[in-house]
Amino acid sequence: MGDTNYIGGIVKILESPNQTIFNDTTTITKFRAQLPQFKNNTIVNLTFWGNLANDVANYYKINDYIIIEGYLSVQNKPIKNSISKNSKKVEITVCKVYPFLLSLNNS
Repeated sequence: MGDTNYIGGIVKILESPNQTIFNDTTTITKFRAQLPQFKNNTIVNLTFWGNLANDVANYYKINDYIIIEGYLSVQNKPIKNSISKNSKKVEITVCKVYPFLLSLNNS
């Protein structure tokens, strides 16, 4: 594993949540999200565990914005037949999630 740090921010959901069950009891939900605050719109992988995983799968969908808090990890992965030889995979294991509602009315 790589270095880990606690992070919080707003993300935009890019794909449908993918749920799996671990050890016949624990639900895991994963999907990719975008950090729109950054200039290059960084893509990260989000992982949710347990009851939070069920809630995220039931209440959020593609193009929703959410506020997350969790642990960030960056892993270097070697890529075969690549010029750069390494690719960084950014993953956030989410501990807390909140809805983020955009108000488009100026009244």
